[in-house]
Amino acid sequence: MDLEGLALHLLESGSDEGEVRELLERLVRIWKRDWSEERVREFVSAVLDEVRHVRRAHGLDGELGRLLRPPSSGVTMGEMGVGSRGEGDFFVHELLTRLAARAAEGALVSPEERDDAGAVRLGEDERVLVSAVDGMHSRLSEFPFLAGFHATRAAMRDVLVNGARAVGVLVDLHLADDGDVGRLFDFTAGVAAVCAATGVPILAGSTLRVGGDMVHGRRLVAGVACVGAARPEELTPRREAEPGDLIVLTEGAGGGTISTTAIYHGYYDVVRETLNVDFVRAVEALRGAGLLPEVHAMTDITNGGIRGDATEISETAGVRLVFEEERVRDLVNGRVMKMLDELGIDYLGLSLDMLMVVAPEEVAERCVEVLEDAGVRADVVGRVEEGEGVYLEREGREERVDVKFRESAYTKVKEVIGEEHPEDFEEMKERVRRAWEEAERKLDWVLRLLRERS
Repeated sequence: MDLEGLALHLLESGSDEGEVRELLERLVRIWKRDWSEERVREFVSAVLDEVRHVRRAHGLDGELGRLLRPPSSGVTMGEMGVGSRGEGDFFVHELLTRLAARAAEGALVSPEERDDAGAVRLGEDERVLVSAVDGMHSRLSEFPFLAGFHATRAAMRDVLVNGARAVGVLVDLHLADDGDVGRLFDFTAGVAAVCAATGVPILAGSTLRVGGDMVHGRRLVAGVACVGAARPEELTPRREAEPGDLIVLTEGAGGGTISTTAIYHGYYDVVRETLNVDFVRAVEALRGAGLLPEVHAMTDITNGGIRGDATEISETAGVRLVFEEERVRDLVNGRVMKMLDELGIDYLGLSLDMLMVVAPEEVAERCVEVLEDAGVRADVVGRVEEGEGVYLEREGREERVDVKFRESAYTKVKEVIGEEHPEDFEEMKERVRRAWEEAERKLDWVLRLLRERS
């Protein structure tokens, strides 16, 4: 319950301050049942006073006003589908990575490449530092252990698929004002479970409240970062996929998304299938066999499923990817696939946490052998060709697989929101692009200011 955001929204919409005050007092009493009426009124008065200063700051003229006032696109996160691993989300992330690329000089793998992790050479050293960060699944707030476990495994996996060995983990943990402190311990235990099982230490962390005193409730928001090290020849960025390569997939049982699907549809036992560190075993087996320098590219099937990740590889490497659907489907964990079939959820648009290896034919076949010997189910499921786009072979025919506006709807709430492409999407993109341009101008202004003062 974001009191500051709600007050700003209502006042900016023309609501009377007295009505806003009355609503805020009712909401505060929901969570602060032990507060006296006097304290509730005093608190709400303080909230409204601070909100007035926010509105004044946003209304300032000149350079200071431009600095303090965020760009406004008139398009919300939900309307654009940000975080939903579809077309709108990819568009916004493309613009975000352009801003990040302004500070990516010297990177071996930069944000603009939309890879799983970034990489930079450690000075004159032959080693490369690889890093990634993943936010916890938003619907796992009520299940902190799973949230910590899967966020950690995801960050570690992003480092591994870039050819690095994970060497440390960092945790950023935010719990709202009324959240039970025990949830902090539960989340951290989930992080520690992955780290202890893989021998990767937790190095540092930060623990704060969501929104400080302004957000009431028990919402948990957290992220986990992983750092790794590799030799330059071990890096496996997406851009290196090339025509003639074969595509290898390992078995996938999913992580945060599949856990969420299972919990919110009552398939609780399926959550057990997601509790593994097979991914680490798989990549380390390839490293141990000396295959990483011969592998062209690796990724994990997470961002919008095969539809999303394969499309990003196609765009980044400028190639065409073709998958044999029967073989892909066979590598989805049996209990997970049964649940998805019964719920009518398209597995091609869902995070399944599979390892995807792109390599020349002989190397790909050796990868399958090494993975199988390590106890990880794997198979060659497709090929890379000249051209563009992602295709699926079904019953002897090829069908183009395009990214949808959102990932497959895997909860009832997502079903209600829908996956439909907005009719005014091109107009929305233009408004978002203008907000991005305004942020870039602010960046340029501050950089000039910093240079003048140095």
